[in-house]
Amino acid sequence: MNIQNIFVVGAGLMGSGIAQTAIASGYNVILNDQRLETLERARGGIEKALAHDVAKGRMSEADRDAALSRLSLAENMAAAKEADLVIEAIYENAEAKQAVFAQLEDICPEHTIFASNTSSISLTTLASATKRPDRVVGLHFFSPVPKMRLCEVICGLLTSQEVLSTIKEVGEKMGKTLILSDDKPGFIVNRILLPMLNEACCALDVHVGTVEDIDDGMKLGCNHPMGPLELADMIGLDILLNVMEVMALEYGEKYSSSMILRKLVRAGYMGRKSGAGFYVYQDGKKAGVNPVLVKERSLMSCAN
Repeated sequence: MNIQNIFVVGAGLMGSGIAQTAIASGYNVILNDQRLETLERARGGIEKALAHDVAKGRMSEADRDAALSRLSLAENMAAAKEADLVIEAIYENAEAKQAVFAQLEDICPEHTIFASNTSSISLTTLASATKRPDRVVGLHFFSPVPKMRLCEVICGLLTSQEVLSTIKEVGEKMGKTLILSDDKPGFIVNRILLPMLNEACCALDVHVGTVEDIDDGMKLGCNHPMGPLELADMIGLDILLNVMEVMALEYGEKYSSSMILRKLVRAGYMGRKSGAGFYVYQDGKKAGVNPVLVKERSLMSCAN
């Protein structure tokens, strides 16, 4: 099957990154979101990123202009009526993702492939909301999408080989290295990575070390390019928590989320995207450890 038109649902960090990668790879893309301001912000970010590629000599001005001409914005799902491939990239919630696929069921042609950028949710579960479970697949990109080489393909119970072959062609045209995972919560990468990040949160929670010492330990002792708590901030603490809850539901207490992780998310600290998580960020750059994690409290100075 020849894919030409891609409909991306969700214009956040992941959706806009997928759209940018797709238009730079020659695909026509309609980027969809319910909020016009989100769409306009996404387009501005894509334009800025491609201008940076031109300035660095990674793309010609003609190629940039051609790529941008392949990008359209839409607030309405009806714009998916000619999509060959839908890539859903909304927040990590099974019911919300199923609702997207159910809404698109009667809009998209029969040949349209439904792909989800889910990082943990069962593709078989998502496919149950459609009349085309054989055409539902996982297409898990990593952030930032234009720079990260890996794309994880997840095969649902009923996903057809023809769909997998088509998705392989799409991923490779986007310049990605593909790995295939069975439909088990967390898949390959997050099944291994996120429990490590959660364990770093647990170590902080019981005062094994400070935020910086935990991160420095893994960077300098294990040669990781980024410490686990800083990486959690980059991924998004809410996303880490959601994935851990999905895996705990399926796999049991071994995957229970850290108390400090739950507290930070409840307090609105989502990581880099919210301006603070384990660290605080200014203009997107790390500026120090979040003060709420280091301040001391005492009743000694309180009035009787």
